[in-house]
Amino acid sequence: MPSPRSADHPSVPPPQRDTVDALISQTQRLRGGLDAVRRDTVADLGGTDDAQVRWQRALCELAAHQLDDLDRHLGELREGLLADPPGADEGTEADATGTEADTRAAAEAPAESDGTGRGSLLSRVGSAEWNLLSDEVTWSDELCRIFGRDPGDGGLTLDELPSWIFSEDQPILTSMVTDCLVDGKPIDGEFRVVRADEVVRTVHMAGEPVLDTDGSTASMWAVLRDVSELRRSERAVRESRDTLSHQRRIARTERRLAVEVREAVLPPWRGSLRLPSGDGFPGTGPAADGAALDIAAHYLPSESSAQIGGDWYDALELPDGRTLLSVGGLTGHGVTATCGMAMLLGAVRGMAVAGIEPGPLMGRLNQLLAVSSQPALVGAACGQYDPRTRTLVWAQAGHPAPLLFRYGTGRPLRSPDGVLLGATTGATYTQSEERLEPGDLLVLHTGRLAQDAEGATERLLALAPRLTAAHGAQECVRLVAEAFGHEPRENDACVLIARVTGARA
Repeated sequence: MPSPRSADHPSVPPPQRDTVDALISQTQRLRGGLDAVRRDTVADLGGTDDAQVRWQRALCELAAHQLDDLDRHLGELREGLLADPPGADEGTEADATGTEADTRAAAEAPAESDGTGRGSLLSRVGSAEWNLLSDEVTWSDELCRIFGRDPGDGGLTLDELPSWIFSEDQPILTSMVTDCLVDGKPIDGEFRVVRADEVVRTVHMAGEPVLDTDGSTASMWAVLRDVSELRRSERAVRESRDTLSHQRRIARTERRLAVEVREAVLPPWRGSLRLPSGDGFPGTGPAADGAALDIAAHYLPSESSAQIGGDWYDALELPDGRTLLSVGGLTGHGVTATCGMAMLLGAVRGMAVAGIEPGPLMGRLNQLLAVSSQPALVGAACGQYDPRTRTLVWAQAGHPAPLLFRYGTGRPLRSPDGVLLGATTGATYTQSEERLEPGDLLVLHTGRLAQDAEGATERLLALAPRLTAAHGAQECVRLVAEAFGHEPRENDACVLIARVTGARA
């Protein structure tokens, strides 16, 4: 229905067809590009359905709705320009009658499908006019269908219309109508309609007053558009964005807690630790001359800052004068992994202080994991060094063997039997013994320095000349950190280096 205009509303020159055609072409190109983005997004996401995926899908759907609507509006505008070319002479009465008949036929025809199941633009846009002088109400058939009414029943009066509107939205409609009829302001707002079949539709209403010759309001006309699907798409974007933001806040909080737990358990060493001291516990005598350990350790984060894992390193002087050395790591990431690591490290320390040897210690750790409320798989290596005999007794659970560097070369220690902690109940863990010499260097690592654990071992062994020539454990740690610091690791890693002090015989 053409919008009625008064003498106070000057006519606006219609747009040129070539301009509209250019806009349609641009819109269609954008739509094609969006379809490509949607296909690529689905292909890249591999069928996952987390909050990030839902947010991206919702954004694509919203953009598709917007571009489809813009394309249809421009198409309707172009068809109107083709039917009534700018500057054309007014047709004869017969031509006018034929045009009116064609218009009525198009309005009464069933809405064509647009291939999306949503119906064409004609089924979602209608017009209305309320004549204040004659109380006549004129609704287009499309508007009747939006409200779920039979076009033969006609439209709703301004008094009847509020009863079809959500009670929360009735003040919106009242304010728009009042501003239009009393103050002559344009109409622009949305409200929700409850149809007789209990279907709820969201309608956008835009229009203006039509003034009489004396300047008073003679009627009110409006175009009403069903924007239910568009608002659903916007809600999907908003809700998925809120969900994603909430999950990101949770992830940031969990990461902060994981970092705090890790740093509390594994404080960064500012320099080498010299163990044993000989006076760390009552009853321990002085260490053998030149048999102390110079120890340093380092934590290497994963490529992704979110992947805070459960890897640990530890060195502790025991009551009998020996030194505990251990490294290990839990499967998983986040607070659960770091808290599990703290629990296991406490258990390792407690059992070592109680005098339990590395092999039996691993067996008891395995029993502890078997009854844990949060089971996990753990790889670990644990050794106890006696400075009086320069002997290392150690055991492992599915973990790379420590590397021994001597005289410019390196080799892995012979591994005793042992499977991952938590893999099976009743597992047996044996232990091995290794005699060390002054100047020997032990490198214990969690196997995650590089993507390939065997490759990491080979690269460490290749550093043998530089490691054995280094001045102290701290310098050795710096060499390892330089070699592996920029490695694209999926998991974090730890390395502990112990050097037997004293001159060689």
